[in-house]
Amino acid sequence: MNQSTVNLVLHPIRMRILMALAGHERTVGQLGELLADVPQATLYRHIKLLADSGILIVVSENPVRGTVEKVYTLDANHASLRPDELDQLDADSHMRLFVGFIASLLDDYARYLAGSQTIDLVADGVGYRKVILNLSRSELVEMSQTLNLALKPYLALPTAPERQARLFSTVLMPDLPAQENDEEQDEG
Repeated sequence: MNQSTVNLVLHPIRMRILMALAGHERTVGQLGELLADVPQATLYRHIKLLADSGILIVVSENPVRGTVEKVYTLDANHASLRPDELDQLDADSHMRLFVGFIASLLDDYARYLAGSQTIDLVADGVGYRKVILNLSRSELVEMSQTLNLALKPYLALPTAPERQARLFSTVLMPDLPAQENDEEQDEG
């Protein structure tokens, strides 16, 4: 992914479009429902930019009232940044990517809460927590490989009436102590 493509992906609306398409095939109408605060003309413009760049691909076309409705998904070759591309981003770009990720989690959770008649986290298999793991570099690599192996068979399961799509999100980062200046500001 070249620098102009990275900048294309980092736009807040385009980032939301990409997150809405992650693991899904959707029409512009379906995306419009998910991103109801984005004006339709703006949504079409951003989808066109992403499709023209090859980040989005058309997986099917459906005839609808004399026109053709396109179904989009992410091109797997452009869906995520490679490590060498991530190394080229500055702190602000990393923060925008992370904020987009967190915003999508908040949106997913808000939709879950709004869509449930009764909220039963245990029955629905919902959970979230934050833990600290004390790992060496080699233990971190081993844990990541073990998680990937454990998830692999489940990622391959097709949709079926008895299956419910479930979101699985992870964030892994070093736990760094707060800056002294930050602590002084909090106290003052």
